[in-house]
Amino acid sequence: MISLRLYTLALGTIGLAVASYALLHRKSKPANEVEHERRIWLNTVGRITDGTVIDVQEITMETNRPATMLIYQYDVAGVSYEASQDVTYLRQWINLHSCRLGLLTSVKYDSRNPGNSMVIAEGWMGLRQ
Repeated sequence: MISLRLYTLALGTIGLAVASYALLHRKSKPANEVEHERRIWLNTVGRITDGTVIDVQEITMETNRPATMLIYQYDVAGVSYEASQDVTYLRQWINLHSCRLGLLTSVKYDSRNPGNSMVIAEGWMGLRQ
């Protein structure tokens, strides 16, 4: 009887150690893959509202990689939001030279977290050109 408890305890401890190791040493996804998944998710569940492009800026990231940021504003339920989206990998779908101050756009946002939004994704574009 004692040996059965001992084996159960040993197997439980080993299982817990393996699970802990797997959780602590799993690889995190690259930032561009996380952003891609966010855009796909917002494209499927997001609600649409009207917004305005404020600016397009090119900035240098920590990795010395240039990033193109589309800055826009929109209102949801009387609250005004100002956000930006990295459109570096989406340049083939938009003409950045036509994105000017005051350009009207559609914005997809998460109804549970309206600050989570986007203007362009693979298969959807809110910019009105």
